[in-house]
Amino acid sequence: MMRGTVVDSTAERNHVNSDARTGAAADRGGTTMATLSVWKFDTATGADDAGRTLQALHDRALITVHDAAVVSWAADDKKPKTRSLDESIGALGGAFWGFLLGLIFFVPLLGTAIGLATGALTASLRDVGIDDAFIDRVRESVTPGTSALFVLSSDAVTDEVRKAFAGTEMELIETNLSADDERALREAFVG
Repeated sequence: MMRGTVVDSTAERNHVNSDARTGAAADRGGTTMATLSVWKFDTATGADDAGRTLQALHDRALITVHDAAVVSWAADDKKPKTRSLDESIGALGGAFWGFLLGLIFFVPLLGTAIGLATGALTASLRDVGIDDAFIDRVRESVTPGTSALFVLSSDAVTDEVRKAFAGTEMELIETNLSADDERALREAFVG
């Protein structure tokens, strides 16, 4: 069963009917919202399975995946393993995922010696719609023995996505990014 935890209240303001694409506003001359979501699973392999399903949905044009990364954290490991889901759809690339995942999972391991620098790093993410509450929620949720699929997406046919993941137990953490936020991310990490 899919249960959702919405960290950013923009999700309610930008709700689109379930039979429409989430980017339908662009079809009417509006601005498409990209969504940065974290799909957290209670097993270390759940994100890999979900990644294959997500790739199939992307290939069928039922969701536009701009970029995605997988985090797998074995129960007995001190830190998680991270990788890009598919290099061919990497709009932001390894620099973004390295920055975000490092901030979430590896900076806390370094302790207070790096605390001041962390504040500056999180401030730069806040400027593009990724706030402290989102980062903290992901950090609290993705722990040893779990996995997560980090996805930057838009234009989802939500009924089809829900069907594809029916019966899948996951926690969903998400934040919406405006077109300006997404553009700023691309400029910062892609050039």
